[in-house]
Amino acid sequence: MAININNLSNSGQVKQKVDQQTQLKQQQTQNTTNSEQAKVASKDSFSITPQAKQLGDLQKKVENAPIVDQKKVEELKKAITSGDYKVDPEKLAASIANFEFDLAESI
Repeated sequence: MAININNLSNSGQVKQKVDQQTQLKQQQTQNTTNSEQAKVASKDSFSITPQAKQLGDLQKKVENAPIVDQKKVEELKKAITSGDYKVDPEKLAASIANFEFDLAESI
C-alpha cells in the first residue's frame, strides 16, 4: 500500500468539491422555489368570458323582475273555475304574435 506524501494539500481540492456541491444544492432549491412561485402566480389569475358576462347580466335582470301577484293569480283561478273568465281569441293571438316578435328582436 503506497501513500502519496507529495500531495499533502489535498484538503483544498476537497473543500472545492464541497463548495461545488453546496452551490448545486442552492441552485436546485432556488429552482424549486421559483417553480412553486410560478404555480402560485398562475393560480391567482382569471378572466371573464363574454358568456359569463352575459350570464351575470341575465341574473341581474331576474333579480329585478317583478314578483308574481298571488292575489291576481287566485282571482284568475276562481274566474276560470266558475266559468266567468272569457278569452278573446283575437286579443290572445295579437299578444302571442307581439311576444314572438319581441323575443326575436332581443336575440
